[in-house]
Amino acid sequence: METQNITLALPKEILQKAKIMAVKRHTSLSGLLTQVLSEMVAQEEAYASNRRHHLAWLERGADLGTEGTISWQREDLHGR
Repeated sequence: METQNITLALPKEILQKAKIMAVKRHTSLSGLLTQVLSEMVAQEEAYASNRRHHLAWLERGADLGTEGTISWQREDLHGR
């Protein structure tokens, strides 16, 4: 995978804590940020894919076994 350097401005306190987190995970700060951003991108892509899938399902509608026709009247179902 091709990489590209970026300049990032973070509050000092956050940077210090992030460096400690990276050391605890046996990685670099760059590796930690890459991992976190990769997870965020994957979640966003999965959400978008699932959203498209479910919207398509809503457009098609669910097969309720009626084949598009209703063979009964309301009164048949709700006898009084």
